[in-house]
Amino acid sequence: MRIVFAQRRRRFLEAMGPDAVAVILGARLATRSADTHFPFRQDSDFWYMTGFNHPHAAAVLRTDGGPAFTLFVEPRQPEAEVWNGYRPGVEGAVRDYGADAAFPADELIATVPTLLEKVRRVFHVLGRDAALDAKLVESLETMRLRSRMGLVPPTEIVDPRSILHEMRLFKEPSELEIMCQAADISREAHAAAARLAHSGAYEYELEAMLDFTFRRRGASGPAYSTIVGGGKNATVLHYITNDQPLREGELVLVDAGCELKGYASDVTRTYPIGGKFEGAARSVYEVVLAAQEAAFAVAKPGATLEQLHTTAVRVLTDGMVHLGLLSGNLDDLVASDAYRKYYMHRTSHWLGLDVHDVGAYTANGKPRPLEPGMVFTIEPGLYVSADAEAASPRLRGIGVRIEDDVLITPSGHQNLTAAIPKRPEDVEAWVRGA
Repeated sequence: MRIVFAQRRRRFLEAMGPDAVAVILGARLATRSADTHFPFRQDSDFWYMTGFNHPHAAAVLRTDGGPAFTLFVEPRQPEAEVWNGYRPGVEGAVRDYGADAAFPADELIATVPTLLEKVRRVFHVLGRDAALDAKLVESLETMRLRSRMGLVPPTEIVDPRSILHEMRLFKEPSELEIMCQAADISREAHAAAARLAHSGAYEYELEAMLDFTFRRRGASGPAYSTIVGGGKNATVLHYITNDQPLREGELVLVDAGCELKGYASDVTRTYPIGGKFEGAARSVYEVVLAAQEAAFAVAKPGATLEQLHTTAVRVLTDGMVHLGLLSGNLDDLVASDAYRKYYMHRTSHWLGLDVHDVGAYTANGKPRPLEPGMVFTIEPGLYVSADAEAASPRLRGIGVRIEDDVLITPSGHQNLTAAIPKRPEDVEAWVRGA
C-alpha cells in the first residue's frame, strides 16, 4: 500500500502545478464526554494521501523545490504511549510512511511564512483550523506589506478537494479489492441478522449480530449508524433507535454495512419477520424490487445517476398507482413529484472511503456521465407512514428499501453486493435459515 499512497501523491503534485504548496490536515481525537474520546477515525482525504492513521497530523506537499512530502506528527513520547499506544513519531513518519521530511506537529504553524516564500498557489481548506487560518492570513498580509523588498505573496488559495475528490471518485484496483471484501463481510453479517428476524426478537439483537460479524471478519465496525427498523419504524429513513420488538407478519428494514481499511459498504435489505412475505407487504416489496431492477438495467458507461433515479421513480410511481397510493396520469404524477409523499430520497450516491462519498455529481451544469471505476449505490424505497391518512390502512406502517453497491465497468456494471439475496423466495429462505 505504501506504493499506492506514493502514486496518489505524485498525481496530486502534478495536478497542483509548479510553485505550489498544499497543507492537508488529519483528524483530531473527538471528545465523547469529559476525558473520554470516540475511537479515532482518520480524515478520509488525509488517509487517501498518506496512509497515516494517527491523530493530530498534517501533510505538506510542495512543487516549489522544497521537500515534496513532509509530515507533521506527534513525536514519540514514552509516557503518553503507555496510556494511549504506539506513535510512529518523526522518525517513523520518514521510515514507515515515505515522508521526505518530518517534524513535530506543533511546529506546523511556525513554518507557514517559510512555506509561502516561493509559491504562487496555496492549496488549503479554510475553516478547519482557526489558528492555521489566522497564521496563513497574517503571513500573506505581511508579504504584501513587504512587497518593496521583493516578497511576492501567493495569488491564489485553492481548495485541495477540487483535485482530491475527483481522484477519489475513480476507484483503483487496490480500493476495489477492499470494497469487494467489505461487501462479502456485509453478506455474512446480513445472513446472520436475517436469521434473527422472528417475532419477539428485538431490533438491537439484529444490530448486535451485524456488529459482531463485522468485527469477527476484521472490519473496524459499521460504516455508519446501523438502521434496524421493524414495522412502522422502517418508514423513518434514518431510524437508529433500534430498541423495539419485532412482530410476526411485519417487515424489518436493515440498512447496515461495514468499514474495512477505511472503505464502506452500504447495503439495505428488507426481511419478512417470521420468513414469509404476505399480502400488502409483499406487494410493496415487489414494487421496490422492480424499481431497482429497472435502475440496474440503465447502469452503464455514459448513463447518469439522474437517469437511474428517473427510471426508478417512474417504476415506483406506477407501482404506487397500482397499490392505490396515488391516482392519475403517470406522466403527470412524476412531473408533479407526487411520488415524494412515499419516496423522499435520491436513488444513488457515491461510495468509497465515506459512505456518502465525495465527487461531483454534475459536470458543466449537467449530470455527469458514469465512467468505469465509479462506485455508487442503487437504493429505491417506498415508505408509507403509520399515520398516512391518504393511504389504505392495509399499507400503513410498511417501509421497504433495497440497496446494492455498484461498480461501473467498461462493458456495463458489477453488483458488488449481488450475493446478498433480494428475490422474495431467496430472502424468505435466509430468514428461515435455509
